[in-house]
Amino acid sequence: MRRYRRATWAVAVALAVVAPLVSTPPRASAQAVVDHITKRTDRWEEVYVQSPAMGRIVQLDVLLPANQTAPRPTLYLLDGNGSTETQTLSTWTMRTDIVNFFSDKETNVVMPVGGGGTFYTDWLNDDRKLGHNKWETFLTQELPPLVDSLLHGNGVNAMAGVSMGAQAATTLTFRHPTLYRALAAYSGCLYSSNLGQATVRTTVADKGGNADNMWGGVANPAWPAHDPTQHTDALRGKPIYLSTGSGVPGPYDLEFDPSYSYPTDLTAAIAIEQVVHDCTLVFDTDLRLHNVAATIRYNTLGTHSWPYWQDALHDSWPTLKTGLGI
Repeated sequence: MRRYRRATWAVAVALAVVAPLVSTPPRASAQAVVDHITKRTDRWEEVYVQSPAMGRIVQLDVLLPANQTAPRPTLYLLDGNGSTETQTLSTWTMRTDIVNFFSDKETNVVMPVGGGGTFYTDWLNDDRKLGHNKWETFLTQELPPLVDSLLHGNGVNAMAGVSMGAQAATTLTFRHPTLYRALAAYSGCLYSSNLGQATVRTTVADKGGNADNMWGGVANPAWPAHDPTQHTDALRGKPIYLSTGSGVPGPYDLEFDPSYSYPTDLTAAIAIEQVVHDCTLVFDTDLRLHNVAATIRYNTLGTHSWPYWQDALHDSWPTLKTGLGI
């Protein structure tokens, strides 16, 4: 494992880039519309949205509260790199108890299906493997007004994500600080330029994509523009929750299940969580230097796998609940 980590950071150092520039939000897009809705239960819907920015129909898994007439806040929950475009459900609904967990909570939960390797961002160019992606425009401009009108949202939102989705959730939150009032990031490497560029490129490549199509070459200013460590001031004052394992296997790993998991073997789950742990230390230090308060859990045990993220979701709820005003 130590050899793996040394190699990762050696590549990262080789990818060091220039100082960041101020990010520019994406331009407004045409209106997204609901194509159709499939009800799984009276509290769980599959909502299919025609997105002008994405140029296709995007599926959402949506959990609804018991009282569906009163205005309520919305939690957006992003998937990790294990998600695929062939999935029929969010991995959160397949691999955790999220449906039951939110059954007594007065909030909408919106989970995009798919998006592995994309970092839920607006790509500079279409990719031969991953196609056309304008996730940031979809998630921050097209979707919120649609959710508020369709699901009685009250305009109060929080953002959370796991692994790749943790980096994306943190980036979307600092780039749109008035849209998201709280943040939770589970097992994420929360910086994308300088030392973090190697981890991002590796994640994209794992899905067959080319990160140059996402944020350009190593010196492109789009990298620091999407780097949370370069914009921590935009996170100040928000309820923030971060969690990471140590990479040391725990009880959940006695029956490691590779189905719907990323990665698909225990050795990789250990190695990746060790890197994530180091990433969290770096981001923790940056937050402290900028006097940005956060709840950060360094768990003694835990690999890069879903049972630990289910626990983290439960543990983060008080933080998210505060930001959502519940």
